[in-house]
Amino acid sequence: MKAPVTFKVEKEDRRTRARTGRLFTPHGEVETPIFMPVGTQATVKTMTADEVKEVGGRLILSNTYHLYLRPGHELIKEAGGLHKFMNWHGPILTDSGGFQVFSLSKMRKISEEGVEFRSHIDGSKHLFTPEKVMEIEMALGADIAMAFDECAPYPCDYSYAKKSLELTTRWARRCKDAHNREDQALFGIIQGSVYPDLRAQSAQQLIEMDFPGYGIGGLSVGEPKHLMYEMLEHTLPLIPPEKPRYLMGVGSPDCLIEGVIRGVDMFDCVLPTRTARTGTVFTQYGKLNLRNAQFARDFNPIEEDCDCYVCRNYTRAYIRHLIKAGEVLGIRLTTWHNLYFISRLMEKLREAIKNDNLLEFREHFFDKYRQ
Repeated sequence: MKAPVTFKVEKEDRRTRARTGRLFTPHGEVETPIFMPVGTQATVKTMTADEVKEVGGRLILSNTYHLYLRPGHELIKEAGGLHKFMNWHGPILTDSGGFQVFSLSKMRKISEEGVEFRSHIDGSKHLFTPEKVMEIEMALGADIAMAFDECAPYPCDYSYAKKSLELTTRWARRCKDAHNREDQALFGIIQGSVYPDLRAQSAQQLIEMDFPGYGIGGLSVGEPKHLMYEMLEHTLPLIPPEKPRYLMGVGSPDCLIEGVIRGVDMFDCVLPTRTARTGTVFTQYGKLNLRNAQFARDFNPIEEDCDCYVCRNYTRAYIRHLIKAGEVLGIRLTTWHNLYFISRLMEKLREAIKNDNLLEFREHFFDKYRQ
């Protein structure tokens, strides 16, 4: 039987671990490295599906936890699956809800069976087991489903991190046993906090299960960036080169570049859309907060060299006015620009790898970019 999702490495950088590739899914192929816009509740906030595609989105992420609570996975299954429900014709990845449950630390209880938690919406009690999460993700019908894991907090001691990753391994095995949707791939998630030997242990145990792809979880949860990079440098080479590598929850321009250099193929993060809703936009010179008074009479585009729809048609002053007035169009425009900026960054990274000038691209980018 043909695997629902396959991956092909197309070009390896000569001086780093970066590579370009192609991810083949039931809903189309995707060039990597790729950034996935986050559509938590079956929508990339403020954007239509066609607009997400226009800004360069090719593979999007939706959230198991949120869709289970509202509107419910059975309703989405009845609608024909997540693709039809949200009118997105490209590939979709669903996370397992592990991170969301992790973030509800005061409202959940972890056991061997799974995680008992209370809904952030109405306080009702629920239980996520690996088997339940597989039931939900198979009903949603994304191209890629993530195994249920425990995302250890930072900081945590060695003993907790070890127990956590071993629980994640046992849950991953249960997920694989329960998962039987033939047109959906199930990826495992490597844990281990900031301990190199635990990362290696987690990777080895999951690789033995032969998942078609691997997420790197438990990073970007508060640890210093240099520790995240160290864990990537230690962990990514352990993953079979023919399998895609997905760094979960990372989306700032600097981390995208550094992640690609270390061999990451896939990223997701709410950062571009969340910051957009505060009036903050990305430019090649760093972030701008358009709420600031200095932009009240600034009739320039967000970025002079940007050819996105927003920069071709609107000024900083106008967008600031919309945001200050509470008009929804303001955050639609900032979201549009931010997603386009990140999409173009990934495109430039792919080109740099193909042209063997990735390190020069990084140096040129950081000569101008200020965080």
